Amino acid sequence: MSSPKLIQGYEVVIGFETHAQLQTKSKIFSRSSTAFGAAPNTQASAVDVALPGTLPVMNREAVQCAIKLGLALGSHIAPRSIFARKNYFYPDLPKGYQISQFEIPVVQGGEVSFFVGDKKKTVRLVRAHLEEDAGKSLHEDYHGMSGIDLNRAGTPLLEIVTEPDMRSSEEAVAYAKELHKIVTWIGVCDGNMQEGSFRCDANVSVRKPGQPLGTRREIKNLNSFKFMQQAIDFEIRWQIEQIEDGHKISQATVLFDPDTGETRAMRSKEDSADYRYFPDPDLPPLCISEQWIEETRAQMPELPRKMAERFVAEHGLPEYDATTLTQSLAMGAYFEDVTKASGQPKLASNWIMGEVSRRLNAEEIGIEAAKVSAAQLAQLIGRIQDGTISNAAARQVFDALWSGQGSEVDALIEAKGLKQMNDSGALEKIIDDVIAANPANVEQFRAGKDKAFNALVGQVMKASQGKANPAQVNELLRARLTR
Repeated sequence: MSSPKLIQGYEVVIGFETHAQLQTKSKIFSRSSTAFGAAPNTQASAVDVALPGTLPVMNREAVQCAIKLGLALGSHIAPRSIFARKNYFYPDLPKGYQISQFEIPVVQGGEVSFFVGDKKKTVRLVRAHLEEDAGKSLHEDYHGMSGIDLNRAGTPLLEIVTEPDMRSSEEAVAYAKELHKIVTWIGVCDGNMQEGSFRCDANVSVRKPGQPLGTRREIKNLNSFKFMQQAIDFEIRWQIEQIEDGHKISQATVLFDPDTGETRAMRSKEDSADYRYFPDPDLPPLCISEQWIEETRAQMPELPRKMAERFVAEHGLPEYDATTLTQSLAMGAYFEDVTKASGQPKLASNWIMGEVSRRLNAEEIGIEAAKVSAAQLAQLIGRIQDGTISNAAARQVFDALWSGQGSEVDALIEAKGLKQMNDSGALEKIIDDVIAANPANVEQFRAGKDKAFNALVGQVMKASQGKANPAQVNELLRARLTR
């Protein structure tokens, strides 16, 4: 393993805590809806705000999500775990405590592997535990006052905690993207960062190589991968400057301001003892049977890393292609549909990573919303393979399909007059004319200059208005010149 990258002689140490909101219809301990965007305080029940006489009841689907995540991450799923009360006092926490897990979490250990460039990195996980979300403080449009919306209170979360294994902002972002892919792939979280469904906290510290871990500062609620990298990079520079100037780093919770590109301290950071955890007396231990785990395992989709390995083994794809094509379950399925229908896995990969991805990125949509279906792309690839159209013409057909100018590949080829000229007799006539009109290039080719051959090919293509089959032109022209 290569040495960690040093910044001004310091080693960066990063750990992550990620809150993944679970895709359940109701909250973790009540039947209140988890739907996003409702009017403030319309989805907060008596259980969510802990009114006297109410009791929490565990949501089975939330536990099912925890089991799925544990299986996906290669973790140990505890047969018996305990819920605890985490005591702190904020306006958006009406109970004065949060129901979470402390000493015995439901998911223990595991790892997340990913690539940073062409280098594989593995981050060890400490745990993933079930807990409820708090409410939300609102500070805008309240005439100088703040409001409290308790709709989120009781929303089910899995908090996924890593070891401090990351050594750069690039590794941290790559980890977060991989974890995001996994939770959305297995369907436990929708991954919507703007709505707060996938929130990352980065614990950042610096130290001289070989020294004990430095004091960490926690950057809270990073809701985009772009801001994540900016925030971590700023925090690294700030901590190094503080230490170099002789100042001591104090443990703190900080926020990132995208407008200034800077982090700022929000409050001093608590340790676990400050929360006075104790077992929740209203909730019995959570018991998960081996049968439940195995039933869940049988329902799991093929995981992205396994699918990528299969694409390499079955279709001969480069590892880079396979990794790119498994960025989402939908993209993997799209590739497989195109490959099955066309029989051309590498061409399918090239088109999906090229023209399809270019369009998706430009319109900021996912593969599920692609305007060229897998069947249409497969037919288009087939027309390239059988010599009906050139690659350049295929791009014109693809653009027409995407923009809705037609839905039938063959009809668009005919309508636009894009069929390649494959008549060898007609091509030989054009080649003879080009040779007669370009004696200098002919002499240069026969003198061993390959550039002259390319120039002649270009003249043939121009004379055919781009409709000549390039492979056939090369073959016929070379045969004519070497007679």
